[in-house]
Amino acid sequence: MKECTLEIFTNWLEEIFNQPAWRSRADKEMDYIDGNQLDAAVLLAQREKGIPPSIEPLMGGVIDSLCGIEALNRRDWLVGSDKKDDEGEAVAEAFAFKLNQAERMSKADLACSKAYKSQISVGLGWVEVDREPDPFKYPYRCLAIHRNEIWWDFLAKQDDLSDARYLVRRKWTPVDQAVLMFPGKEKLIRGAVTSWQSVDSLSSYLTDGGSSTELSMGIERGWSIEEQEWRDGANNRACLFEVWYRVWERALVLKMRDGRILEYDKKNPLHLQAAAVGVPLIEANISKVRLAWFLGPHRLYDGPSPYKHGKFKYIPFWGKREDRTNVPYALARGMMYLQDEINARTSKMQWMLGATRTIRTEGAVFDTDEVFRSMVGRSDADIILDQTEMAKPGATFEIQDNSALTQQQYDRLVDAREALKRVSRIAEAYMQGNKAGMSPGDLNRLAEQSVQGLPDLNDNFAFARAEVGDVLLSLLIEDSMEMEEVTIPGTAINPEKTIVLNKPEGDFLTNDVQRTKLKVTLSEVPSTPSYKAQQLTSLAEIVKSMPEKYQELAFPHIFDLTNAPNKKELAEAVRNLTNAPNPEVEAKTRELDIKEKLADAQISSLVTKQVIDRIEAIYSAVQAGVQIVTMPQVVPVADQVLKSSGGEDMDADPIVAPVTGMQQGAIPVDPGTTDIQQNTSPMFPPRIQEPDVVTPVAPALEETQPTGGAMTGIEAEGVQR
Repeated sequence: MKECTLEIFTNWLEEIFNQPAWRSRADKEMDYIDGNQLDAAVLLAQREKGIPPSIEPLMGGVIDSLCGIEALNRRDWLVGSDKKDDEGEAVAEAFAFKLNQAERMSKADLACSKAYKSQISVGLGWVEVDREPDPFKYPYRCLAIHRNEIWWDFLAKQDDLSDARYLVRRKWTPVDQAVLMFPGKEKLIRGAVTSWQSVDSLSSYLTDGGSSTELSMGIERGWSIEEQEWRDGANNRACLFEVWYRVWERALVLKMRDGRILEYDKKNPLHLQAAAVGVPLIEANISKVRLAWFLGPHRLYDGPSPYKHGKFKYIPFWGKREDRTNVPYALARGMMYLQDEINARTSKMQWMLGATRTIRTEGAVFDTDEVFRSMVGRSDADIILDQTEMAKPGATFEIQDNSALTQQQYDRLVDAREALKRVSRIAEAYMQGNKAGMSPGDLNRLAEQSVQGLPDLNDNFAFARAEVGDVLLSLLIEDSMEMEEVTIPGTAINPEKTIVLNKPEGDFLTNDVQRTKLKVTLSEVPSTPSYKAQQLTSLAEIVKSMPEKYQELAFPHIFDLTNAPNKKELAEAVRNLTNAPNPEVEAKTRELDIKEKLADAQISSLVTKQVIDRIEAIYSAVQAGVQIVTMPQVVPVADQVLKSSGGEDMDADPIVAPVTGMQQGAIPVDPGTTDIQQNTSPMFPPRIQEPDVVTPVAPALEETQPTGGAMTGIEAEGVQR
């Protein structure tokens, strides 16, 4: 297994430092969205010209409107199974409930919303999906991570970074927390942060490789990365580098019949058995995720990923990316110029409203120039003119306002405002403030019109949100390998249900989680209260037009769409009221029951009659056969009677071969048989001689057996003479 050595880590850091410089521009764009739109240079220039500073932060309002649209159209996660049988559906339903609970408790919606704001603003947001280290909190957490803490492989092409070589998170951490994270590295951490000034002896600490503290100091001095990039001794902080990286290797995999792909482990007896029974064993190139921690040049940990999903735990939310450089960007880039123009026009208009322009000849006023300039702009100005100077030919004194120019500035300001809205691609009606009288359906249509102009941003967000759910689901599956009962609370429509996962039954498990492949998708419809209100209104209109007996069936579905806390009880009360006794209904039911029983009796009678007719026909046929055997001379007469009655003889003549030399009523006897079997029982007639039947012979009595006894005179086994 290839580890992340210091050389590899250093090469990655140098590659990161040479990446396109987009972060400073993204920081400035976020400053504009936050309202920090005038820097020191602009303020100084305005002060020198006497222009008052003014901003109209429209960018922040536009971004907030888009975030509101995301909240209005938020969709839940759905869990699907590749197994379409009852067991697969049960496992998917159980994990859908667990994932929905984890979505709320881990604050995944909040994290995705924060990442969405960064995504549509500067083109990139991050969400961390991890286990919560604090045992007193919910076991899982979803956090929004600032974009400046994470660096990734710029050569990766996949949106989920499945082909990225590395992902590095750089986080400044207090030394005490870093020591708690790596308790066995306390002396190394404290010494490295303080530049080894706190180490009393150079030989007091040995690193993992057996090197002394002096060697560790030499590694730091020889490292090409600047010291301020990874330690802050003044504030007692250490910069920890969390490095997630992939290694590729050639391995054997098992392609199971149910679609699962497993890495072949020759030490696993189940894998050996699967290969023995013919499960395909394929050689392929696979990637494995590993994790390393660095404090400057010191590697604190390196090992396999603690998760089984084979992904980085940081999910990117991409906005747009430049075609040639892959630099992320989004809506803020196109808004900044318009925002600057709006601010400049507003400041200029305010200045022009209070500014005046004067045209005068020298000496036209008695006051000095400074007094005149401070007085002329006032509404109550009192200016005294020099009559002598004004009497001279060509003397001029004129005060002009800027009303015409102010109107032009205002028109241009309005154009800039509209242009900024067009850049945001939000419907104009949705940006208007008066939406109080709109129905939920109208608001939803406006929201749909607004998102139509952002197809790529919303598609990327849906993909990233599903990835967050998929990683969170994998953590739930890892922690659900034992038998577990999942109780799904009932709703106004469905009753409460309990699903048992990994239930042992003989040598197998029912609802086996490990053998069920699950996948997270987004629902087709939003799950927000406003959308439910719209559904409730539509369904109520449909129910009004339904017959009364069908309305009762639809009431539980209406209650399920409401936000009433006791909607389950209301639905149950409606069901009980619907099931109350009704005399008319009961009479009709009794009538139907009687008809049903009568029909059953008639069917039973017909079946019985049919069976009796068949038995009689069989009996008659047997009797006819007996007559034919005993009296073969009757056959021609019977055939003639059948023909006379209109019947057709379907058999060829003769049915029974005629017997010669035999009197009517005589029993046929084989001429070669002389010993005819007799029967002395008064309860049975004489038996017909059967030539092919071997007459059983009674066993010989032993000499000691008396000739008489209890069996004397009784018909027993054997032939009695």
